[in-house]
Amino acid sequence: MNSTDDDLAACAREPIHVPGAIQPHGALIVLDPDGWNIVRMSANSGDFLGCELSLGGRLPAHMNDLQQHLRAWHATPEFSLQYSCSTTKHIYTAHRAQQMVIVEAEALGDKPLDEVFSALRSFTRRLASESDITQSLNAVAQFVYEITGFDRALIYRFDPEWNGHVVAEAGNEMLPSYLGLRFPSSDIPAQARALYASNRLRIIPDASYTPVPILAADDALDAERLDMSFAQLRSVSPVHLEYMRNMGTGSSMSVSILVEGQLWGLISCHGVGAHNVPQAIRETCDMVAQSLAMRIEALDRAKIVARRLKLGQVTSALLRQMAEGADWSSDLVRDEQLLLSQVNAGGAVLYAGEASQLVGLCPSAVELKGLVEWLSQKSRDVVATNQLASEYAAAEAFAETASGILAIRLSTLRPDWLIWFRPELVRTVKWGGNPHKSVQESGRIHPRRSFDAWREQVRLQSSAWDEAEIEAAKNLRQAIVGIVLRKAEELAELSGELQRSNKELEAFSYSVSHDLRAPFRHIVGFAQLLRERETSLDDKSRHYLQTISDAAVSAGRLVDDLLNFSQLGRAPIMSKPVDMNKLVAEVMKSIQMDFGDRSIEWSVESLPQAWGDATLLRQVWYNLIENAVKYTRPRSPARISISGETEEHATRYSVCDNGVGFDMAYVGKLFGVFQRLQRAEDFDGTGIGLAFVRRIIEKHSGSITAEGEVDKGARFTFVLPSQGRKVRTLA
Repeated sequence: MNSTDDDLAACAREPIHVPGAIQPHGALIVLDPDGWNIVRMSANSGDFLGCELSLGGRLPAHMNDLQQHLRAWHATPEFSLQYSCSTTKHIYTAHRAQQMVIVEAEALGDKPLDEVFSALRSFTRRLASESDITQSLNAVAQFVYEITGFDRALIYRFDPEWNGHVVAEAGNEMLPSYLGLRFPSSDIPAQARALYASNRLRIIPDASYTPVPILAADDALDAERLDMSFAQLRSVSPVHLEYMRNMGTGSSMSVSILVEGQLWGLISCHGVGAHNVPQAIRETCDMVAQSLAMRIEALDRAKIVARRLKLGQVTSALLRQMAEGADWSSDLVRDEQLLLSQVNAGGAVLYAGEASQLVGLCPSAVELKGLVEWLSQKSRDVVATNQLASEYAAAEAFAETASGILAIRLSTLRPDWLIWFRPELVRTVKWGGNPHKSVQESGRIHPRRSFDAWREQVRLQSSAWDEAEIEAAKNLRQAIVGIVLRKAEELAELSGELQRSNKELEAFSYSVSHDLRAPFRHIVGFAQLLRERETSLDDKSRHYLQTISDAAVSAGRLVDDLLNFSQLGRAPIMSKPVDMNKLVAEVMKSIQMDFGDRSIEWSVESLPQAWGDATLLRQVWYNLIENAVKYTRPRSPARISISGETEEHATRYSVCDNGVGFDMAYVGKLFGVFQRLQRAEDFDGTGIGLAFVRRIIEKHSGSITAEGEVDKGARFTFVLPSQGRKVRTLA
């Protein structure tokens, strides 16, 4: 026998609030408040109340006191009325429904109220003295068992998925113990839970009762089914009665436990045979249930406050660490145990791509990348789950390390996250029967018959994140975002100062370079005139004059380079398509006069078109090719290759030679102003050329890198973005 989801859904949609019948331990009358006529009544009303009643008529004269109470109550906003009549030995309850008044009648109990109130006072004092929820639950179960006379009273708590867990129990061993067992959510469907939340009390004195139909004054009323959501006598679903019989119980009573307005659980009572509980006792149990709810709420709040206080101290310690240092991210993970204790985790990662910092037990780099991509698709800034694999299937591969995560987003522009991990908590859950098995026969769902303990091993779950831990993570996120914003403001202010300083330096270097050009040219010119005028100078004097002239020429060249370098910051980029083959050919032709009789083997590939400023890019090629020619001087033959290729959104160009090369340990200095990796007396130059090249490439939003090996050559590679693009990382 198997079931389908459709069958279960149909069972869950059963209209149990409009059964059209009541249980036979009472009677029900529906009155129209306009004329107080009877518009509906249960078929047993006359017999139960011992008088003649008729549809369309009024209540008999001996019920005038009841009618007066009903009229007075109906003029108030009170939802319900309770009235006891000692002469008829009945207790009446009334409430409004569908613009009508529903009156229910039951027999008065025979237990003295003084005895009930005495027991209640004693219990209230005991409950107030309990400082532990478990002990409070046990006390309530024992009290309800004793005062109601049922064979078993248990407290049934709902989990977030609405599965039930028996957390306390008291009884006489006439029925099997269910303490510690769990029951699947399908045992109490959603519409039944909704009724438990709205109507806290329900009793079934006899599971084998025959429903008493409700009669209507006319067909129109009969067609409009009476909503009995708040009726104590409401007949229950046949499926539930079958469920009770399968449990071996002949009677039951339930009282809802509502904590902060939400259905927390039930006090559920069972008897082996038929057993009724008077209205006063039921109301007492309801009062006990609500007292328990307030106790649970108070103890939970005290626990949460204590937990928040403790986690708040951890947050403060982390903030002090971050505030003391210059790099908040490194300071955050400096004390690993402190970061993990923020939310009681087994591992954590401050994810920022390749700069990620790991603490404790974490998934691998590849697994973290996939997890962050999944997180970044969510619109939430805080993600908490103790069943990660159920939401992100790939997490099953690293469930042992991270079955649960608590993640906070740190940036809206980049996929930066702080993620805590909890390992898998494999546990065995004891169910009251197989929770995955339903029974279907004869075209409808039947409740299961087996309530024997059934064990299930639960995997791919961690311990759950509690409210205080999630709140602590949110508080830390707000603090980190505040620190990052403050650092950003400081950097922006510093950047502004640097920009002002750079402009002043550019202006200064431009002024100095411009003013020094004329003196150096004068030195060269007058040295030449003196050499031509004084024909009688000896060789040593002529050597001195030539040295002065060469030094002035070198200084003039340095001044020109400085002037060009300073002007580059002011010059706008005039971007357009650039024929790189043409530029390279022009550069090679312009420096051929410096080749002399050297043997140079050129390898020049066809170069892709670029997007940029042709004049500036020509300077890039000139400096790179001139360097290749210069630093291959000791080689014969010298080999220089020039290549290029198109990539996605960019083009890449390279100049490679077999010259003297350089040590990669000093590559960081290569593109600095006045940085030289070779002796000045071996190779001439001003030390500005490569700095000039890098600045041009960066103005084009590109990047340049260098690779070299001593005495084996060097390769310079620069990448230029396509039109409208930027190169985000170095090539």
